[in-house]
Amino acid sequence: MRLPILIFDIETLTDLKSGAHLYHLDLPEADLEQALMKLRRQESGADFQRLPLHEIVCISGLWIDENGAMTLFSFSREQYSEAEILKKFLSIFDKRHPTLVSWNGSQFDLPVILFRAMYHGLSAPSLFDQGEIDQQKRYNNYQNRYHQRHVDLMDAMAMFNGRHFQKLDDVAHLLGFPGKRGDGAYHVPEYVRAQQWLKLTSYCEGDVLNTWLIYLRWLLLKGQLLAEDHRYWVQATIQYLQHQPQHADFLQVWRETSQHTEFTATDFISPTP
Repeated sequence: MRLPILIFDIETLTDLKSGAHLYHLDLPEADLEQALMKLRRQESGADFQRLPLHEIVCISGLWIDENGAMTLFSFSREQYSEAEILKKFLSIFDKRHPTLVSWNGSQFDLPVILFRAMYHGLSAPSLFDQGEIDQQKRYNNYQNRYHQRHVDLMDAMAMFNGRHFQKLDDVAHLLGFPGKRGDGAYHVPEYVRAQQWLKLTSYCEGDVLNTWLIYLRWLLLKGQLLAEDHRYWVQATIQYLQHQPQHADFLQVWRETSQHTEFTATDFISPTP
């Protein structure tokens, strides 16, 4: 396992101002979202908005440093503008070059970050350089789906075949992890409107934690992690979360769901001294 590692996830809202500009809409703000949704249905048959119109309201990450220490963090609109969130996240890559891990990051998170960074006039060569500046990145960069600098688990586990894509929630439940615990991304606008920032960051961090646990199982499958090392990391994650009060529910649900597979049934049983 190549350290440091950064597992990340983003949460977004529709950027109503940009949408109004793009479609030449002169409507009250209260009517804009419905109008943009209707236009999107006409374009694609679905409500999911075009990537450049996803305004970032939270980026969460789990950082595992070279010594194996874990740090769970979130940059949200509680304290920062979208531009400030992006600056803080992108600065990580200026200082360090972690293995980046995501679920659907190649198709959603990174393209959204790219468009929104350009919207705000930001520069992020450490993340988006493909060899024009650092020639080594011709052979291993964060954009190429077959490189290892960024591991999009959804893509990799589907063997890079879109017909086999799976939902994070489903795979997490299948493997004995908590999943989204009854929540969904449709709650994000509600959290932001009500300024329920802890709910927003806990939700985003929950996706990060599920992705991390699936990544450990992926490394075990590929032989990049021995069984005893896999168990070590799972136990280290449990111990870390025991000191994170906002994730007491995640830990409790994980304890319950772990009993549904034989492989995870002993995750919460203390080893015999």
